[in-house]
Amino acid sequence: MNREDILEACFEYVQNRIKEITLAIDSANNSLLEDTKSSAGDKYETSREMIQQDLSRFQQQLSLANEDLQSLERIKHTYQASSVLSIGSLVEVNKSTWYLIAVSIGRLPMCPDLYVVSPKSPIGKLFLGKALGDNIMFNNQSFIINQVL
Repeated sequence: MNREDILEACFEYVQNRIKEITLAIDSANNSLLEDTKSSAGDKYETSREMIQQDLSRFQQQLSLANEDLQSLERIKHTYQASSVLSIGSLVEVNKSTWYLIAVSIGRLPMCPDLYVVSPKSPIGKLFLGKALGDNIMFNNQSFIINQVL
């Protein structure tokens, strides 16, 4: 389990998410322009409002994705390995299940036994400050910290 490769996969995942959101924003903006040219009356106002709501949602998603990218940059440049879990720690629990405490991605396609979790998530909060050999309980499951990278 190589920490740098995992971080690189996280960067790629977030950058792809940013591209997808940017494309969705462009598409919504184009729809807004086309709707302006071809619609009239109440239908026009409803359609424009729906597109505006989509745009607002996409902008919020883009903002969060950019925050994730900044968090990954901080981890890449400032993380110091320690026996105490912190943001950026790569943790093995139980039978070869790994967690990277970084941003909210979930399971990475390249590593089916790896979960990338936010330090603000319920399980991320439980990991912070723990050390090798510690046990945490989450969703009625016991997790013993076997390895910290």
